[in-house]
Amino acid sequence: MARRVMLITAPAPLGGGAPRMRKRLRNPRPSTPRPENRRPARFSQILSVLYEDDAVVALDKPAGLMAVPIHGSASPSALSLLSAKLTRKRQRALVVHRIDRFTSGILLFAKTEPDREALVRQFLAHTPVRQYLAVVRGRLEGKEETLVHHLRRVGMIQKLRTETDAAAARAELRYSVERPLAGATLVRVTLVTGLQNQIRAQFAAIGHPVVGDRKYHAAESAEPLIARVALHAQHLEFLHPRAQEKIAIDCPPPRDFEHLVRALSPPARQRQ
Repeated sequence: MARRVMLITAPAPLGGGAPRMRKRLRNPRPSTPRPENRRPARFSQILSVLYEDDAVVALDKPAGLMAVPIHGSASPSALSLLSAKLTRKRQRALVVHRIDRFTSGILLFAKTEPDREALVRQFLAHTPVRQYLAVVRGRLEGKEETLVHHLRRVGMIQKLRTETDAAAARAELRYSVERPLAGATLVRVTLVTGLQNQIRAQFAAIGHPVVGDRKYHAAESAEPLIARVALHAQHLEFLHPRAQEKIAIDCPPPRDFEHLVRALSPPARQRQ
C-alpha cells in the first residue's frame, strides 16, 4: 500500500489565511476584544493527503473547512475538494466519519462502497483508535481519567441528560494529561464512543471547556490566542478494509495550535 503526501487546494482559496493568523497571534491586542468586534477568522483551504491507496484516503483537514458540504451551500468542503481530485483518476470519495468544522486533523474517506461499508461497521463498533489533542481551560486533577455522560442532541448542541432519558446517548472518553499550562491543560483524548461534539460537550460539562470553544462556553469567544476550538485529531488506527492489516496514521498539530501551547507554556525554570 502506497504512502504519499500531496496537496489539494480549493479552487478559490482564502488568500493569505495562515500568515494573517500568525501575524494576529504574534501581536494580540493589549486588551481582550469584545466578541462582536473581532474580525472573522480566515482559515486555509489546503488539504494534505496523509495516506492513500486503492481503498482509502486520509486527509489532514484544516480547521474552518467543513468535512462535508452543507445542503444548498457552494462553500468548499473536504469531501468536495477530494472528490474533484479523485474524479480525474476515475475514483470516488465516500464519507466514513466526520470531525467538527473548527477541529483540525485526520479525516478518513473510502473509495468504494464495499470499503466504506467495512469501515463504517468499524466506527459503529467503536473499534478504531481515535485520539485527539486538546487544550482545556483550568488544571485537571490526576494524570488519567474516564468521563462518562449521557447526551442528547438538541439542534446543533449536545445537552446533558440522565441515563434514564431514552433519547440520550452514552458518551465515554478517556484522557491523559500531556502538560500543565498557564490556566489550562494540554490533554490527549481517546474516544470510546464517537458522538458529534462529544469532546467539547464532555469537558464543558466538568467545568473545563476546550479553549476557544464558544459553542459550549460563551466566554471562550474572547480568547485572543486562537481563533477556533483548540482541538486536533492527531492519531487514527483502523483495520484496512481489504488487507485486514492495522493502519496507523499520525498528524502533527497545525501552527495555530502549537502557538497556543507555546504561549501558555510556563518558562522552563517553572516546570522544573
